[in-house]
Amino acid sequence: MSNYVLSCCSTSDLTKEHFEKINVEYICFHYFLDGVQYDDDLGQTMPLSEFYQKMVNGADTATAQVNISEYLTFFTKFLEEGRDIIHITLSSGLSGSYNSARNAAAIAAERYPDRKIYVVDSLAASSGAGLMVDKLAELRDSGMSIDELYAWIEANKLKMHHWFFSTDLTFYIKGGRVSKTAGTIGGILGICPLLNMDNLGRLIPRAKVPGKKRVINEIVKRMEQHAEGGENYSGKCYISNSACYEDAKCVAEMVEKKFPKLNGKVEIYDIGTTIGSHTGPGTVALFFWGDERID
Repeated sequence: MSNYVLSCCSTSDLTKEHFEKINVEYICFHYFLDGVQYDDDLGQTMPLSEFYQKMVNGADTATAQVNISEYLTFFTKFLEEGRDIIHITLSSGLSGSYNSARNAAAIAAERYPDRKIYVVDSLAASSGAGLMVDKLAELRDSGMSIDELYAWIEANKLKMHHWFFSTDLTFYIKGGRVSKTAGTIGGILGICPLLNMDNLGRLIPRAKVPGKKRVINEIVKRMEQHAEGGENYSGKCYISNSACYEDAKCVAEMVEKKFPKLNGKVEIYDIGTTIGSHTGPGTVALFFWGDERID
């Protein structure tokens, strides 16, 4: 058993049970539904199916990152136990949480000068960050020290690939990420935007694909192009989805057929309330290890 804590943000979008199984701590972001604040607690307070239905019914959503005080409280409980910490944050390209965690760590370091606190900007999101944390837990359990683990993730974090598509532009329009005109035309034509995470941890539109069937084929092709070892990829693969499990399952089945050497079945998770507040229902995200993201 390691003598340090591996932790992350709830935006890593795994389940509470998964985090417990791999012995990873997490801190919850916050979201608002019609002005009422809730914790993004992996669907414990509000089932994610209920959350997405409320969005469909017209509820207004907003999100709030973890602030410095919350991070400091979270870190302090482990430091008081005499344990070091490596914490993986949501991408700085999407949130200011990395800076908040860094500031909290600096304060904590002054109070506990004998302890180590590493804060990692994952440049990742949703179950992509979750797959990253899962790998770190494996390496920790294999005997890696906290220093070795920190060096490994800093050297390899850009090898985590994120590819997303959405079959419903409603909430992209509502949030201003797609213009109303473009969204209306896209809806009529059945356009499904394909996006990925760039090397600065930002979501970047890469293609406008007509039709769900074509975009599903296209997202699997992107995995063929970028996965470590190509069709011989032998790592794990995660998918997250926002209230469109059947679409996620379709992608998973195609991936399992195309990549027969996968480490286990594709694991499907829900997009949590923080990221889901911005995507709405209808988004599928595919995550795997591959070549280094350079743009």
